[in-house]
Amino acid sequence: MLDQIETTILSALQSIFDQFGWAGVFGLMVFENATGITPSEIILAFAGWMLIERHGIAPSFVLVAGLYAGLGSAIGASITYWVARLGGRPVIDRFAKILRIDPALINKAEEQMQKWGSGLVLIGRVIPGIRTLISIPAGLAKISFFKFFAATFIGAYIWCTLLIGAGYVLGHEWMLVSEAIKEHLPLVLSLGLFTVGAYVAYQYRAHIPALAWMKTKRMDNE
Repeated sequence: MLDQIETTILSALQSIFDQFGWAGVFGLMVFENATGITPSEIILAFAGWMLIERHGIAPSFVLVAGLYAGLGSAIGASITYWVARLGGRPVIDRFAKILRIDPALINKAEEQMQKWGSGLVLIGRVIPGIRTLISIPAGLAKISFFKFFAATFIGAYIWCTLLIGAGYVLGHEWMLVSEAIKEHLPLVLSLGLFTVGAYVAYQYRAHIPALAWMKTKRMDNE
């Protein structure tokens, strides 16, 4: 199953890269950051291999390639930002209901965004799983679009350049990397789910009888 999915994705990416080059990477990053559907890790790593290493282009071009991908990321993220900003909570709550996201998590993210502003956007842009979602609380909190775009572009440029560089260095070993990913994917997913579960349990410990003592102990210490 994973082999078939991987083959389909890579074939599609190769067709796009062959036809559109870096414009294709730009377009894919716009789509990925606006929807969170396409995997940027595969897109960018594959681009570093197919569009730089295999064409014999100097590795310094990785820094330029990051601009294409970073700008596409910032534009795609801006779409989500404006949807959240103009649509407000009614629109976001509708999507949250469809995706079964607890509204309390959105409230907390919005509060943190109002507190930390563009600094939180910059940090969030380089955290897997958070990077495409950080635009939502930024839009809800109505932070300055200029600051949002600047922080998003800087964070996205760092993220994209690192992945493109990794693809350039490791692209010729793609099959080995692919096998390693598939071999350890169950463990990675399990650790990810455990981390998310632990975070949620800690945030809502007061509502979980078995964990309520954690909040009581904290209040005693204060």
